[in-house]
Amino acid sequence: MRIAIGGISHETSTFVKTPTTLKDFESGFGLFRGQQIIDRFTGANICAGGFIDGANKHGFEIVPLLWTFAYPSGVIVRDDYELLKSEFLRRLQDEEAARGPVDGVLLDLHGAMVVEGIDDGDGDFIAAVREFVGADRPIVVTHDLHGNHSQHRVEQADAIIGFDTYPHVDMAERGREAADLIVATIRGDVRPVMALRQLPLFWNVPCQVTALSPMSELIRRAHELETRAGILSVTVATGFPWADVPDMGASVIVVADNDDALARATADELGDWIWENRQRWSCAPVSVVEAIERGESGGQFPIVLADHADNTGGGSPGDSTEVLRTFIERKLSDAVILYIVDPEVVEQAHAAGVGSQIAVSVGGKSDPVQGPPVEMDVRVMALSDGDFTYDGPMYAGLTGNMGRSAWLQQDGASVVVVTAHEQPLGPAFARTLGIECERMRYIAVKSAAHFRASFERFAGVIINVDAQAIQTHDFAKLKYHKRHREFFPVEITS
Repeated sequence: MRIAIGGISHETSTFVKTPTTLKDFESGFGLFRGQQIIDRFTGANICAGGFIDGANKHGFEIVPLLWTFAYPSGVIVRDDYELLKSEFLRRLQDEEAARGPVDGVLLDLHGAMVVEGIDDGDGDFIAAVREFVGADRPIVVTHDLHGNHSQHRVEQADAIIGFDTYPHVDMAERGREAADLIVATIRGDVRPVMALRQLPLFWNVPCQVTALSPMSELIRRAHELETRAGILSVTVATGFPWADVPDMGASVIVVADNDDALARATADELGDWIWENRQRWSCAPVSVVEAIERGESGGQFPIVLADHADNTGGGSPGDSTEVLRTFIERKLSDAVILYIVDPEVVEQAHAAGVGSQIAVSVGGKSDPVQGPPVEMDVRVMALSDGDFTYDGPMYAGLTGNMGRSAWLQQDGASVVVVTAHEQPLGPAFARTLGIECERMRYIAVKSAAHFRASFERFAGVIINVDAQAIQTHDFAKLKYHKRHREFFPVEITS
């Protein structure tokens, strides 16, 4: 048994002006070909790592093609996407010409990819693979929790399996599940069919954290459904609202064994429950000052503020300044911002050197919505070329690079300025600069929830804040052109 693996993965924010190019895929999480995929992801907590685990478990031969992931950002340039897609298909064609046909394909995708002229990038890619392999060879796809799922991609794939956790700590597990399912399909033990239930629902990030209620209750329900006879997989997707596409929104996907009616009924059952509980997926916004005061009143430190409207992990520029300005105005001590994307200030710091005192204008350079730059007189505490190793649980075992970076400090406020658009999934990179986050009293992270996987163990309190930034969580402020349905809680208010 031979199974091809790979994928093109991107979470696209159409509200970000900067386009995503081939260079972003190469310099982001990386572009890997052939054996490089196995070398990179064996033992890693990522779906491709789970595919490799599945091959070891079932004894099938992996045919690694092309795997790439660009950090979340703006719409992908069409020509660059077509180059990647063509290379994937060409590698598949060359492999089959040299060694015979593959028996199936495992795709590691995201679910919210948008390309110039293609609203459903994931559906387009799955369809291209389907056209190549034909109707009889299975395609099983893993997707992020934040996919905007379409009927088109459901029709093109045999099965779609989404993450069960947020933060995403189950990626390899979902890859192993996908490998189990494709092997059973190839052997003829099951015949997967799918049903999609779309929901016109804006789902606030704090209500998506799977370790907390009500999301924990929802995932338990999904897992209970998976124990029913004939049900192969249940996926809940909370959607990605910063992609202005027709299929934006939450959804449920159910994979059943050769029973379309069962898949449909089960998807509707869970979808109905989610909709009936729609008030539970929304929460009131919290200002930066309110969050600080709430944390201080509780007396549990460090106070961790999630600056989720400028989450670089969702494609935001990462240079909004409201939180930094507030830290300085309130004269906070032992306070740090992780991270602000500002290559210009990074270069100033590297030119000055460690120990230098320099005047800088931090952040606020990408878009007026992000707020004005903050004028600071800082000491350069440490410099870095950006290399570090993820210490988990997300991406455990993999290396990362924040680009040239610097730790700057003014009085009690510190800010780490970086070049790469990547959220702080943990304190590992800060530690390479000499910052011990556990000893801080105030920590602000340009992240929505993934940071919890590492920060939660020592945080006194965690509060998501609605600071001024492009990817606001006040969804009524987002100017959609392709969203034609009314959504709760914007147009549908009860």
